[in-house]
Amino acid sequence: MERKVYRLADIAARFGGLVMGDADTRVQQIGTLEKATAGQIAFLANAKYHHQLQGSKASAVILSKADAEATAIPRIVCDNPYSYFAKLSAFLNPLPECVPGIHPSAVIGKGTQISPQAHIGPHVTIADGAVIGAGTVVMAGCSIGEGTVLGENVRLYPNVTVYHDCIIGSHFVAHSGAVIGSDGFGYAMEEGRWLKIPQIGRVVIGDHVEIGANTTIDRGALDDTVIEEGVIMDNQIQVAHNVHIGAHTVIAGCVGIAGSAIIGKYCRIGGSAGILGHLQIADNVEIASFTLIGKSITEEGRYAGIYPFSKNDEWRNNAVHLRHLGDLVKRVKALEKEIKSLKGE
Repeated sequence: MERKVYRLADIAARFGGLVMGDADTRVQQIGTLEKATAGQIAFLANAKYHHQLQGSKASAVILSKADAEATAIPRIVCDNPYSYFAKLSAFLNPLPECVPGIHPSAVIGKGTQISPQAHIGPHVTIADGAVIGAGTVVMAGCSIGEGTVLGENVRLYPNVTVYHDCIIGSHFVAHSGAVIGSDGFGYAMEEGRWLKIPQIGRVVIGDHVEIGANTTIDRGALDDTVIEEGVIMDNQIQVAHNVHIGAHTVIAGCVGIAGSAIIGKYCRIGGSAGILGHLQIADNVEIASFTLIGKSITEEGRYAGIYPFSKNDEWRNNAVHLRHLGDLVKRVKALEKEIKSLKGE
């Protein structure tokens, strides 16, 4: 399919920004500074790529005001080149349109409410009483549980599973393999055997949320698991029962969040971090990758608990010293006490 071409003047009229150089320059796709070719527009949002600007073969570039004079390439100058790139890329690369309707192979339960503007793909299963909003796209092999509600303009990629009684807002995206509303990990010990505790809460998700492939969000044990609006979650994340994630928090891949943890708004959690159960994380907290959070964080800021890597022999030597750290602290305290006593004498 032939791509549509846009002038810089047309792009600036739609998204704002100041055009410098030939406003009639035409582009049809986004590219990187290093690999962009004629007909592509690149962007500079990080100073470490500044050296790539001079040799770039892009037809145009998106820059900040500070870099407006750094090149003679036709350019759009704006306040935030990275967000400008994101909006322009979405505009130049729209999602494929899905024709409204229900595929003949889909299995539809009793009492469902499916908007005529929704797209239900092949081999989809929608259980009794489910509600599907206008503009929603449910792709091949998805399963929607009994009584579940999907808002408007939801997009479920192939093989997403949403269990019963979940509530999902509008403009929600779930990538393939995601599971929403599975049972939380709740068991009680009796006479040497584990007894399963029924998980009778729901998963409630706000508008404009996106979750990655193979991410799992467990339903609540009694109360609901809640994901507020604007939350973004990467692939292979585990969200346990009764977790509450505040609005506009972003979570990178392979993070594990244990049951009943409460995470604030506008937090940023790095990949493979772990958050123990029943903790509270304040708003505007940034947690570094691979950090284990073992107690609540009450103040905003950046937190890390990463042991720096080193050569194997160095690591082994340090590990030996680490084992004796408690004894060393006791010895230092004893020495301090002895020194204080000598000074007193």
